[in-house]
Amino acid sequence: MSAEPSVPSAFHAARAAEWRPGLAGEGASHSEIFASSGEATGAALALALAMDRLCVSETAAGDSADLRPWLWVQDAQALRRDGRPYRPGLSQSLRHRLIHVAAKSPEDALFAIEEGLRCRELTFVIGEIAGNPRSLDFTASRRLTLAVEKHGVPLWLVRLDAKRDLGSARLRWEARSAVSPGSRWNAQAPGVPSWHAELFRARSHPPGAWVLRNEHGLLAERVGEGAPALLP
Repeated sequence: MSAEPSVPSAFHAARAAEWRPGLAGEGASHSEIFASSGEATGAALALALAMDRLCVSETAAGDSADLRPWLWVQDAQALRRDGRPYRPGLSQSLRHRLIHVAAKSPEDALFAIEEGLRCRELTFVIGEIAGNPRSLDFTASRRLTLAVEKHGVPLWLVRLDAKRDLGSARLRWEARSAVSPGSRWNAQAPGVPSWHAELFRARSHPPGAWVLRNEHGLLAERVGEGAPALLP
């Protein structure tokens, strides 16, 4: 019997590369975050991931801070369930550059998101769509992925109270809130934002689970309990 063709070791290395904060990506990425509207987890994690990526990109390029505007789109149901962005709660580097679009329907939201992805003067786009509307099928998801890859504007699409469905996003997350560590100086003070994040689909990484925390404006992680083992 003839031996099976060998697979290059680089392929195994790529498949075994565990996702982590600060990991430089391969160009712009389309990501989805499935989360409950009762915790505001999805939008918060999307912002943390966007800021983490932005910091990595600026450091790698040796550039000064990216001061281009960024876009946040919500459909009517997402707006009702999650509320409008609270500008004073955003970091100083983001609050004055936010462009917010309140769309009446998922169709209008998808149109606004895709138009934003075509604008290279935007740093990134965050979208929030509630449930599983028929308009957000695989074809629509694929259109968003192609727009991201063609124009180079990253997208984090938050799927509020949605079931996992077919989609072409390169990274697909399920997120919920996690207990924050206690404050070093004041036990009564709120802790840093923390999330349980499960990466259940990715193009370049195996599935995994982490507890992510926003520490000093950057993401830090530890492997979550029950995280799947890395592929060999």
